[in-house]
Amino acid sequence: MPTAIRITAGDVVIEAELNDTSCAQMISEALPIEASAGTWGEEIYFSIDVDCPAEDLQAVVELGDLGYWPPGSAFCMFFGMTPMSTAEEIRPASPVAVIGKMTGDLEPVKSVPSGAKVVIEQA
Repeated sequence: MPTAIRITAGDVVIEAELNDTSCAQMISEALPIEASAGTWGEEIYFSIDVDCPAEDLQAVVELGDLGYWPPGSAFCMFFGMTPMSTAEEIRPASPVAVIGKMTGDLEPVKSVPSGAKVVIEQA
């Protein structure tokens, strides 16, 4: 069953869901998580203290997807195009495990600066 979460990034609050994958479950069990946001195009990412196995990795994600990037043990929020994207595809730096989805209006997420405090907690 999906887990409802709330992500606060700077002044922006995003509602989201973690899916039923084993990685998403590991992240859910580690909540709350606090970090400092990095940005890469229209992606926010930050390292978390969760080490998921690299399974079901995808080179292309959908708008609003949440991902786990194994090389950096990073939580990733995809709200638009990254420097690796093509005209039609949102592409992470390298494949990620899709662990959930943001819901609602993603436009405010574009205003979150690099270095902003991020908190992920159960909703």
